[in-house]
Amino acid sequence: MYTPPPLPRRTLLRGALGLGTAAALAACGRDSTTARTSGDVNLALWTHDPGYEAFFRKGVPEADGLTDFRYHLTVTRAGPADIVTKLLAQAVAGRGTPDMAGFEIGSFPRMLRGDISERLLHDFTPDIATVPGLKEDLLPARTAPYSKDGRVYALDSDTPMVVYYYRDDLFTEYGLAKDTPTWEEFAELGARVHKDHNASLCVVSTNGSDTAQIVQSFQMLLYQRGGAFFDADQKLVLDSAEAEEVLRFLCEGLRSGFVIDISDYYGAAMQTALKQGRVIGLPMAIWYKSYGLVPNVPEQKGKWRVRAMPRFAEGGGTTAALGGTGFGVIKDKANTRAATDFLLNTWLTHEGQVRRFIETGYLPTRRSVFEDRQLRGLKDDFCGGQRLFGLYRDLLPDVPPQHTSPDQSILFDVLAGNLLRAYRGDVSPRSALRRTAEEFRDQAGR
Repeated sequence: MYTPPPLPRRTLLRGALGLGTAAALAACGRDSTTARTSGDVNLALWTHDPGYEAFFRKGVPEADGLTDFRYHLTVTRAGPADIVTKLLAQAVAGRGTPDMAGFEIGSFPRMLRGDISERLLHDFTPDIATVPGLKEDLLPARTAPYSKDGRVYALDSDTPMVVYYYRDDLFTEYGLAKDTPTWEEFAELGARVHKDHNASLCVVSTNGSDTAQIVQSFQMLLYQRGGAFFDADQKLVLDSAEAEEVLRFLCEGLRSGFVIDISDYYGAAMQTALKQGRVIGLPMAIWYKSYGLVPNVPEQKGKWRVRAMPRFAEGGGTTAALGGTGFGVIKDKANTRAATDFLLNTWLTHEGQVRRFIETGYLPTRRSVFEDRQLRGLKDDFCGGQRLFGLYRDLLPDVPPQHTSPDQSILFDVLAGNLLRAYRGDVSPRSALRRTAEEFRDQAGR
């Protein structure tokens, strides 16, 4: 989740990074040592997730064998927003920056302000072009969030497709069709099952202190329907017919009981709703099984299943994307080449992407890896032995790009409040979206 730093620091960094005082960054990231081209190297890595640390540590022998370097890692862990804040502060100071950093997708937009990314981060575009077939193989939907002006500044950890999770046993008991094709038909089933069994088939977050979760509930269906927050030029495109349709759909679902409001997707309220059978299905990203279902209801192992989301009758696709972390390399340092080679030879190799899915559950970002026979044969015990990788492969063409903006945090703040007003019936979906667009442009100054 993106948490903005206190205003004085953000104001300071905006002034020093990309808004006219380029001299503050003229030497950022640089050190006085000649660039290393081979031999022993100690890479400084910043990340928010111990799973990434474990993956990269295990990948050291692989990188040693594929490059001219012998790697040692020094890892610092911090919160996603803190990583960006600290990186910008150290860059202004001209010292103490890492060699590699993991940027959670909600925090990376801060790197897109002005020319920050160009001044701070290594551009992977030439590296991608030198590997035969890699440019065509990388999924554009997963390079888009970390790109600016056609340049790729971070490499994503996942293709976090949104799927539909459901309790197979209760769907059978309640006589619910498991292959309902459209959301509109699904909502009719949901109203009935709520009336008859006090259970819901969809969830929205209403945690006022976590704007990201509130927005995500809406975002998943919006992007599936074909809408978006921003276009490739960072222009706001939220106020659309697709957005109004999705928001009205969720508001009507809350009134019928098809949708239930939960304070958050991971805490005690959700655990209780899952255990009591009040939530028996929900759309969520593929990583939600590991971070939401398994920790909250391990005793329900074998009862859950995964399917593609129903489509909207008026158009759109079968999935969306939610989440991700892009790893970038700080430019103009002694270890820049070594860090780039390390990332390319652990993160982007076929073998590395297979290992990443097996060890972390994060889907490949290379199209060809979805054909891997080992991955397609894997069974998921929590989901009743389903071979899920075939489903993910089928959904791949529908994964939409996710363009961001330096002002994304402003949008999330104003959108979350207006979504809650619409859910409560205080404003219409149309008014909520119009107000969001007006408030965003007013606060962002555009």
